[in-house]
Amino acid sequence: MTSSMRNRLKATVGYRGGLSRWSILLAAVALLATGMAPMSSARGEQVRIKDIVDYEGVRDNQLVGYGLVVGLNGSGDRLTNTIFTRETLISMLNRLGVNIRDREIQLQTHDVAAVMVTATLPPFSHGGGHIDVTVSAVGDARALTGGTLLVTPLQAADGEVYAVAQGSLVTNAFTATGQAANVTRNIPTSGHIANGGVVEREVPVMLGEKGFIRLSLYNPNFTTATRIADAINSHIGRGIARVDDPRTVAVNLTGRDPSQTLYRIGDLLIEPDTMAKVVVDEASGTIVMGDNVRITTVAIAQGNLTIQITETPQAVPAAPFTNGQTAVVPRTQITASTDSTHRLGILREGPTLASLVGGMNALGMGPRDMISILQAIKADGALQADLEVR
Repeated sequence: MTSSMRNRLKATVGYRGGLSRWSILLAAVALLATGMAPMSSARGEQVRIKDIVDYEGVRDNQLVGYGLVVGLNGSGDRLTNTIFTRETLISMLNRLGVNIRDREIQLQTHDVAAVMVTATLPPFSHGGGHIDVTVSAVGDARALTGGTLLVTPLQAADGEVYAVAQGSLVTNAFTATGQAANVTRNIPTSGHIANGGVVEREVPVMLGEKGFIRLSLYNPNFTTATRIADAINSHIGRGIARVDDPRTVAVNLTGRDPSQTLYRIGDLLIEPDTMAKVVVDEASGTIVMGDNVRITTVAIAQGNLTIQITETPQAVPAAPFTNGQTAVVPRTQITASTDSTHRLGILREGPTLASLVGGMNALGMGPRDMISILQAIKADGALQADLEVR
C-alpha cells in the first residue's frame, strides 16, 4: 500500500493512533470503489481525423495507355485475327526505320500482344517519380508471362500525357497443358510492373487557394462532422471550422500555413458516430450489424416444415410360361412433418449488440433464419435500425 493511499485511509476512518483490521478492509473497499470508478467508465473508440476524411483537392488521377508487349513465348496475339495488333506492330517498326507496309510480307509472329496499360497518379507526384502500372491483354493472347512492355505514353482524362510506362511484366500465373487437360492459376493475361511508370508532368494541388479547405467525410454523419469541427476549434483555433453539411467540414486557413494546419488537424482524435444499420447478403447468408442496432421486445415463432419424398421402384416379373417382360412399377412415399421443438419465443430488447446476438442464438436461429426474421421484425417496426438487403 502506497503512502498516499495510507494517508487517504487514515482520513477515511478518522485515524486516532491505530486502525483495526476491519476498519482497514472497509476503508480500502470504499477507496478502491471511488478511485477505480472513473477508470472503468466506458469510452468509445477514437480515431484520427485523417483516417475518416478526404481533403478537398487532394485526389488521385487515373491514367490509361495503349501499347505492345513483346518477347512472349508463342502466347501472343494471332495477327491474322487481331488486325489492330498487326497495324500497331507495323507502325512501330516504321517509326524505327523498318518499312514493311508497302511490301507483300505476311507477318506470322506470335510473340507480340496488344495491351491496355493503366496506372494511378497519386497527389503531390513530381516529375521523375515512379508509379506502378497494370498491363492487360486486349487481343487473343493466351499469356503475357515473360513479356516486356514497350514505351507507352499514359494519358489522363484531359488527353495530356502525364507518365510513360515500360518494363518487364510479372503475372504471378502459370498454365500447365497436357494431352487431355490443362491447369491455369491466376490470370496469365494481366500483369504488373512495379515502379514501371515515370511521371512526366505534375498535377498542381492548391491547398486553401481561396482561404478555405473542405474536409469530406467517408461516411456522412451530422454528429461526426460536428465532433470534427469542435475538435478543430478547440485545438487549432476558435471558430475556424464549421459544418456545411453531413459530409463537409469547412476550415478557414486565412493567415495559416496550410500544410502545418492540416498536419495538426489530421492527428486530432475524435469518436465517430455510427448509424444503426443491418446489412444482409441473402446470397451468402451474411449478416452485419452495427453496435447501435436495437430491437424492442417481440415474440417470434420459428417452425420448420420438413417434406420427405422417397422413391422405391419395384420390379414386377412377367407371369410364368408367358413371353411377357419384367416391368418396373414406381412406388413413391411422401411424408410431411413439423419440428415441434421450435416454439414461440420472446426476444427481449437488448442494450448491446452482444445481448441482441445472444438472444437470437438462444432461440436457435441460424444465419438464414435470422435474415427472414430480421425482415419480419423490420416490417413489424420493432427493428430500430436501417435494414439493407443485397
